[in-house]
Amino acid sequence: MGGDVRYADGVPAPMGVDRPVRTLAPRLANAFEALGVRTVGDLLRHYPRRYADPGRLTDIAGLQLDEKVQIVAEVRSASGVLHARSTGRPRVEAQITDGRSVLHLTFFAKHEGVAINRSRQMRPGRRGLFSGKVGSFNGRAQLANPDVVWFDDDEVEPGATPHVDERPVPLYPASAAIDSARIRELVGLALAPLREGDVPDPVPASVREQRGLGPLLVALRQIHEPDSEADFLAAAQRLRYEEAYVLQAELARRRARAAAEPATARPARPGGLLEAFDARLPFTLTAGQQEVGREIADELARSEPMQRLLQGEVGSGKTVVALRAMLQVVDAGGQAALLAPTEVLAAQHARSLRALLGDLAEGGMLGSNDVATRLTLLTGAVTGAARREAMLDAASGAAGIVVGTHALLEKKVQFADLGLVVVDEQHRFGVEQRDALRAKAAAAPHLLAMTATPIPRTVAMTVFGDLETSVLRELPAGRAGITTFVVPADRPGWLDRTWRRVREEVDRGGRAYVVCPRITADEEDAKDGGAREDGAELVDWEEAGAPTIGGPAPAPPRRPLRAVEEVAAELTARSELAGVPVGVLHGRLGPEDKERALADFAAGRTPVLVSTTVVEVGVDVPEATVMVILDADRFGVSQLHQLRGRVGRGAAPGVCLLVSGAPPGSPGDARLGVVAGSLDGFELAAFDLEQRREGDVLGASQSGTASSLRLLRVARDGDVIERARHDARATVAADPELERHPALRAAIEHLLAGEREEFLERA
Repeated sequence: MGGDVRYADGVPAPMGVDRPVRTLAPRLANAFEALGVRTVGDLLRHYPRRYADPGRLTDIAGLQLDEKVQIVAEVRSASGVLHARSTGRPRVEAQITDGRSVLHLTFFAKHEGVAINRSRQMRPGRRGLFSGKVGSFNGRAQLANPDVVWFDDDEVEPGATPHVDERPVPLYPASAAIDSARIRELVGLALAPLREGDVPDPVPASVREQRGLGPLLVALRQIHEPDSEADFLAAAQRLRYEEAYVLQAELARRRARAAAEPATARPARPGGLLEAFDARLPFTLTAGQQEVGREIADELARSEPMQRLLQGEVGSGKTVVALRAMLQVVDAGGQAALLAPTEVLAAQHARSLRALLGDLAEGGMLGSNDVATRLTLLTGAVTGAARREAMLDAASGAAGIVVGTHALLEKKVQFADLGLVVVDEQHRFGVEQRDALRAKAAAAPHLLAMTATPIPRTVAMTVFGDLETSVLRELPAGRAGITTFVVPADRPGWLDRTWRRVREEVDRGGRAYVVCPRITADEEDAKDGGAREDGAELVDWEEAGAPTIGGPAPAPPRRPLRAVEEVAAELTARSELAGVPVGVLHGRLGPEDKERALADFAAGRTPVLVSTTVVEVGVDVPEATVMVILDADRFGVSQLHQLRGRVGRGAAPGVCLLVSGAPPGSPGDARLGVVAGSLDGFELAAFDLEQRREGDVLGASQSGTASSLRLLRVARDGDVIERARHDARATVAADPELERHPALRAAIEHLLAGEREEFLERA
């Protein structure tokens, strides 16, 4: 193991993968810390980003100005030591080539000796990896002070033919403080003394044998020191499986723990509230609603808690499915709580449920139905006597259904017998919030999580793998559908036609949403548009094209984002909408103003509603037939699909107009083309995942920039996740707390460090 390693104070350092990386390179400890590397184990999990092929020269003509590059090339020529006229500072100039094109290099040195050494290294015909940022000097592209990794023996005699080692060269995620070459050197030092027993393997030997996987140490050597492309591809596949297996093992463990908690069975009761509700439904449930309803009914009747995720297409009828589950629990003597993330959504749910239930929601009132219950709304906007009455209804059991926001989580709010928790838009709630509500039940309540955003199957397996998943794809009968068009923002005639179309829909008795990415025009025009409070998921501005070697292409001016207040004033003044009342809705309005704005819109008193994305989910106005989304290219694919799902919910067809300033052929323009061409939310969600990657599926980031998953890609590796899920469930079934699998348990603890455990708990 390379001898007794000690800290500066003489205390022996731990060996193996737990050895601090600073024992390898004390001066680089801070640089490694910035990369998240603290131990040798972390260093070995700092995988190469890609590999350079010493036998394949880089196309120099394809390089772009300001691009950070890593180029495999040969030295064509080099100067001796040159000196600046004004300062006398030494430098060396050289040219490298791919056999067709030439790139200039300039090395500036602080001392003459350094420059002399560099000049000697730059022997014609010598091949290496040159890393740096492409700049321009005197009209020609160049690299200034590039990092160089040579592929031959540095001791080759001048004039001799250099031998090039053609093994793949790993290129690591690096920083200004530590380059890829130095990381590669230290990885080699870390790997050299290790033996198989020094590297705990989270994947049990029996699973490795079944799946034909080698030991972990072999995979680490292959990915860091490959002899061929086949080596690092095989290693990546093995390590990818391991990531999936560790994650699925934790999901299986949580699933097993939840199943072990005692719950109160809530079987269906003949002649009860649910039967009365079904008998008066003015429509026929879709086949999907009936099938999912049976699944949920069966699970509610068991004495182990239901843990189910209900997802579906926009407008697929998730609310009716959830309401039928709540009524079954009420029939069995329990209560149901529906937790929504915003007051607007909670109030909308309460209105929708009351409209569906009619007098079945008026329990205890004069002349009410014999099997009726009471539905109570409890949000921050409910105050005074109304709040005290709502809390009493929940605590006494008079309210079988309680709808609310975070207000339901307050310690003062109690339930008589909470049997079912329905969490809408569940990804917006953290572990403490969810558990605070579940803790209000004497026994573990059943859990039904809902999401209005269709989730690709691979994501559902990865993030919500401890939940059973139900999917509603079929739309209820009578929906007329939605047509989507892209409107160029720089075509005034098209915009005029947009507002005339809005007027036509209003004149026919319809309603129109106009969605903006921010609230006021004087907000800072940052990439999030100042509208994050309403859930806008804006993407960065994409320039028309990347600069090339010949010089940077001029970037188009950044368009100011449209804002609710300025757009409302503009529409009021437009001739196309003369005499049409225009309302506004956004997250900064008070609860009463929000309620009034939605009520006026639904009633037709203000048939045009200018809003932020607060209307994205839950708002149900059947008369709404047109939606105009301004700056549509700044929204994500899934959010655009959710927004347009607010129209076409009645008998009249809906139309969605995506107003965009994205240049033709740009990524933003391509996204809008995909949205306009498909109404399949699952197809669009899969496209969105492919484009943005999965983000940190175990952490707070959802942008795709920093993932806990180093090699596993949710969009690509569904088959790997499926196999790992099967194997992990079998492991946990045989050893629920992984007492016989300490390496796997340690890997889970490392995976869930920090905020990632909280995110995983949100399922």
